[in-house]
Amino acid sequence: MTMKPYRSMLFVPGHKGAWADKGVNSGTDALILDLEDSVPPVEKVAARDVVAETIDRLTGQGVRPDLWVRVNPEETGLMNGDLEAVVRPGLAGLFLAKIYNETDVVRLDAVLSHIERLRGLDDGHVKLLACFETAEAMGSCEKIVAASGRMVSALGATGPNADAGRSLGIEFTLEGLETLYMRSRVNLALRQIGLIHPMAGVWQDLANLDGLRTFCEDSRRLGYRGLVAIHPSHVAVANEVYGPDPEEVATARRLIAVYNEAEAAGSSAVDFEGQHIDIAHVKTAQALVDLAEAIEAGS
Repeated sequence: MTMKPYRSMLFVPGHKGAWADKGVNSGTDALILDLEDSVPPVEKVAARDVVAETIDRLTGQGVRPDLWVRVNPEETGLMNGDLEAVVRPGLAGLFLAKIYNETDVVRLDAVLSHIERLRGLDDGHVKLLACFETAEAMGSCEKIVAASGRMVSALGATGPNADAGRSLGIEFTLEGLETLYMRSRVNLALRQIGLIHPMAGVWQDLANLDGLRTFCEDSRRLGYRGLVAIHPSHVAVANEVYGPDPEEVATARRLIAVYNEAEAAGSSAVDFEGQHIDIAHVKTAQALVDLAEAIEAGS
C-alpha cells in the first residue's frame, strides 16, 4: 500500500471541531484529528462523536486534506471505542500512538478488517502510520512496519522532553546527532519494504520558524519526505521544504528528454549539461517529476 506524498500532516485537537476548519485553511495535505494527548481525559469519550461528525462534515464538503485520526493506545482501554466511532467513509488512516511491537499491529489489523466489513468499506481501506515513542518500539521498528499491508509510513525519536526522549534518556538538540541513528533506522526500515514516504516531526518551538526550516531541511536530506506539524503556522514551511523545487523539476524533465533522444539514437549514456548521465539518473529524475505531478494533482 502506498502513501500520498504528504508534505505536511497537521494535528488538530479532536474535541474542537471548529479548529479543523482552521487546519483546512492552513493548506496542509492531511489533518490528524487527535483523540489522544491533546484531549483532556474527561472529554475523550465525547470527543469521539466530535471527530466522527468532523469527518462526515469535511468529507461532505469535499475538502482537500485527507483526514486521519490519532486514536488512544490500546493500553488505555479506549482504543476499541475510538475505532468504532471513527472508522467510516472519509477516514484515510490512523496515526498510531505508543505501538510497542508487531503483535499490536497484527491485532489492530484484524479489528479494522472486522469494522470495515461492518461499515461496507473495502478491506484495507484504513491505512496506518506508526509513531515510535518508546525504546521497545524503536528497537522493533523493522518488524512493526512490516506487520501489516496497511502500513504506509512511520516516524520516531521525535519531540523534546516527551515520550521518546524520556524513554531513550536523550537530550534533544537542533543538530539532532542524538537521534540520527534512530531516524536513519526508521527511514531504512520503511524503504527496504518499498515504503518511500517517511514523515518527520514534530517541531515544538511554535514561534521559531527558522529553526523549523532547518529541522525540515535536515530531515529531507536524511530521506524524510514530509512533516507532522502541531501548529498551522508550520504548514507553509513544510510544504515549501518538502515540495519539489520548480527549477529542479524543469531540469529533471530536460534530462529525461535528452536521455530519451540519445537512447533512440542507440546510446545509453549521454552528456547532459556537462554531467554524465545514464538510466539510473533518469529514474531519479522521473521520480522527482512523478512527485511534483502527484502533489499538483492533489492541490
